[in-house]
Amino acid sequence: MSIDALKNRIPDYAKDLRLNLSSLANDVTLTPQQLAGTFVASALASRNDEVIKAVTAEFSDRLSPEALNAAKSAAAIMGMNNIYYRFVHMAGDEYAKMPAQLRMSVIGRPGVEKEDFELWSLAVSAINGCELCITSHEKIVREALGAQAVQTAARIAATVHGVAVTLDGVSALES
Repeated sequence: MSIDALKNRIPDYAKDLRLNLSSLANDVTLTPQQLAGTFVASALASRNDEVIKAVTAEFSDRLSPEALNAAKSAAAIMGMNNIYYRFVHMAGDEYAKMPAQLRMSVIGRPGVEKEDFELWSLAVSAINGCELCITSHEKIVREALGAQAVQTAARIAATVHGVAVTLDGVSALES
């Protein structure tokens, strides 16, 4: 499945998502690797099979094997970290002072430029709604790539997630 096939599955009541998906897929504010990795990490974080398959088919050839693996790693590690750090943030001071004791070595050696991995981690954190992670990754991305890159990552995450939610609803209503 391609992005075009995915867009064809989006119902007319969600045509804004279709239009946003088209414009973001051709965005020029990020490098091709940054754009593709943000889409792949966002699709994985959105947890919809159709979206994951279409986005991966569309963007994986724009990524080296190392970059594709890093985008997948960003979705995986943020899937864990967003839950843990959102808990720490909500539960309070005692837990913030305790070491996480969770392996996160991929953050230090992601296999791509640090700013690209941080960008992908930011997009996933936006989808997962972790304030601490968003704050941390946003600062690094803004300093390295600028505010426009931060906004583009958030727009991609929001649109990809919106498409996933819509298609989940379509599937539920079809069955």
